[in-house]
Amino acid sequence: MSMTVETGRQSPNDNGEQSGISHRSQPIVNPGSQNYKGFVAGVFSGVAKLSVGHPFDTIKVRLQTSQSSQFRGPLDCVLQTVRNEGVRGFYKGATPPLVGWMFMDSIMLGSLNFYRRILRENVFTSRTHQQQYRFTSTAVGKQDISALSTFGHAVAGIMAGWTVSFVAAPFEHIKARLQVQYAVEKTQRLYTGPIDCSKKIISQHGIRGLYHGLGATLLFRSFFFFWWGSYDIFNRILTTNTALSAPAINFLAGGFSAQVFWITSYPSDVIKQRIMTDPLGNRQFPRWIDAARAVRRERSYWRGFLPCFLRAFPANAVALMAFEGVMRSLP
Repeated sequence: MSMTVETGRQSPNDNGEQSGISHRSQPIVNPGSQNYKGFVAGVFSGVAKLSVGHPFDTIKVRLQTSQSSQFRGPLDCVLQTVRNEGVRGFYKGATPPLVGWMFMDSIMLGSLNFYRRILRENVFTSRTHQQQYRFTSTAVGKQDISALSTFGHAVAGIMAGWTVSFVAAPFEHIKARLQVQYAVEKTQRLYTGPIDCSKKIISQHGIRGLYHGLGATLLFRSFFFFWWGSYDIFNRILTTNTALSAPAINFLAGGFSAQVFWITSYPSDVIKQRIMTDPLGNRQFPRWIDAARAVRRERSYWRGFLPCFLRAFPANAVALMAFEGVMRSLP
């Protein structure tokens, strides 16, 4: 996850003024002057997220795309990977997401805040939606703005998810193809690395081939509705009912909301992975519905869910800590 939000219900203090989580007034910062911070912090966030989460992701993708007879379960997949490929096998296909997260975090951060502002000013303008909450975005400097309702946050999440999909799709496509290469020797693999994979796909299928699975990616990221909606809910609950610090609240809300996202979106991710690893020259799934039917026949909608679910909290929590730390340290 690439940005953090601190929410708390405002109430009048003894002087009749509005107070939120903190009694200190927050300076309004021009978001444009802080853009470079989000970009730099996004690099560190991507490294942290990949370091913790990529091994889980590799096991998830292998379970999602393999025959049921190949692995008896997540533990068997882990053991076979270590036995045949060593620890490095868990980090196959790591370069595309590492590079991609730098761009994806920046785009997600900017678009999410932009869509929130647009929705707040032009859509959710009634008194019902203009409840006073304070939320502080460390990604663009600390600032106070009238908050959206939870539904508004969720809608902004969908829009940001669709926006970042156009960057994420090719990176995830390459990553998935590299992750399902089981040969230990590089000479026995179809692709020697992400650059080689990109060149071969473009030379044989053009840019359109690189964006294979874009539609499935857009559908998958539509479930950002639940991620950002639940993130807002968790922030409000923790702020109202605990005495935790703002970073601790962001940490917990980020981890829990990521798990909510995966519970709701996982079947669509299985279908997306099937499409992205489908041979481009001789496709088994020419349409999204064909992949969905194949997954349904195999009853594998939830195959690989455990490593994905276990990954969701620590990967996003660590990424959030790295992101906030870098944001605070930058001038």
